[in-house]
Amino acid sequence: MSRRVFLQSFTALLGGFALPTLPQPKLETNRWKTLQISPVAGFQYHRGETLWPQLATGQPLTLIREPGNRFDQRAVRIGWQGEKLGYIPAKDNAAVSQLLDREEKLSALIVGLKKSNNPWERV
Repeated sequence: MSRRVFLQSFTALLGGFALPTLPQPKLETNRWKTLQISPVAGFQYHRGETLWPQLATGQPLTLIREPGNRFDQRAVRIGWQGEKLGYIPAKDNAAVSQLLDREEKLSALIVGLKKSNNPWERV
């Protein structure tokens, strides 16, 4: 074994056991992190069609957990200015519902609008 290989091995061994952890820099809490982008499920059954002319990209949405929802235990309602637009689709709501159950602060906004006959493509 060469001296170089020995020192590399020794340094790696020490690095894994003997070095103290360095303090982590404080992260900014104002930064946005995209968790997911989902369509609004049930848009056609709630106030979506009526409110459509008033909706705009970038507007904030509210996420309200509905643990007692009879159709989905993980239901997360999507609101806009106090009105129900629909829900996060059941196939996409596991992470969001868990975060809301843990009282994590989540923000949502409209990232796109599309005139379409398919309500799953609208918001």
